[in-house]
Amino acid sequence: MEPKKNFKLVSSKKTRIILPNIFTLVGVCIGLSSIKFALDARYEISILAILVAAIIDGLDGRIARLIKGTSKVGKELDSLTDVISFGVAPAFVMYFWKLNELGRIGWFICLIYIVSVALRLARFNVNSSEEPSWRDNFFEGIPSPAGGVLVLMPLILSLSEFNFSLINNNLFVPILFIIISILLISKVPTYSFKKIIVPRRMSIFLLFGIIFFFGLLLVYTFNTIIISAVIYLFMIPISSIHYFKTEGKFRTQLSDNDDHEDIL
Repeated sequence: MEPKKNFKLVSSKKTRIILPNIFTLVGVCIGLSSIKFALDARYEISILAILVAAIIDGLDGRIARLIKGTSKVGKELDSLTDVISFGVAPAFVMYFWKLNELGRIGWFICLIYIVSVALRLARFNVNSSEEPSWRDNFFEGIPSPAGGVLVLMPLILSLSEFNFSLINNNLFVPILFIIISILLISKVPTYSFKKIIVPRRMSIFLLFGIIFFFGLLLVYTFNTIIISAVIYLFMIPISSIHYFKTEGKFRTQLSDNDDHEDIL
């Protein structure tokens, strides 16, 4: 009998490396297109373009790992596209919508945000790979796709069915930009959702939840984005508490192991 060959989704090594990078490049093209739509005052499409870019950003890395097509070039390309899609693009969209009314201060605030996204991604790339595995469940600071969506919240609110007409956007938008910039470069632990393990018996409920969410996103697009953003913000303190509790248990375990070695 002939030995069984391992099944591969993509057999060619070059194809396995190129395919995820194509997804990444498509994402950055969509993200950049949001600036063009904002120039034409088509802000609804600008928001959707950045949202699609965020979805692609979440998929390209998983596709690379699935088909074993990860590479150093892909990692660097992903970070570069994140700066463009979730740093430059949202900043320009919000500048054309509101921040341009503040003159030089508005442009300066945009620069602060873009630099914060770049610093956050640079730190992410140089983080040691020797960290304990449990740390992979957390990011330091909020990820750039989340930051890119959060800074768009005032614009999304204006397009939603929620009534926030009393908000002074000339004050709210700059303050929000500064807060999100701080969260990006901070070391506040936030969930990464990279290693979620779902029991097989629960997979049907997860699939239903995903379909239900995207259904809401299609029907009540801007309302769903706002509610999702609020839920994410509430999860930040929860993830921080979870992180420090897990870190405490890990340090206790290390201390116990050291004491055991000393006795031996």
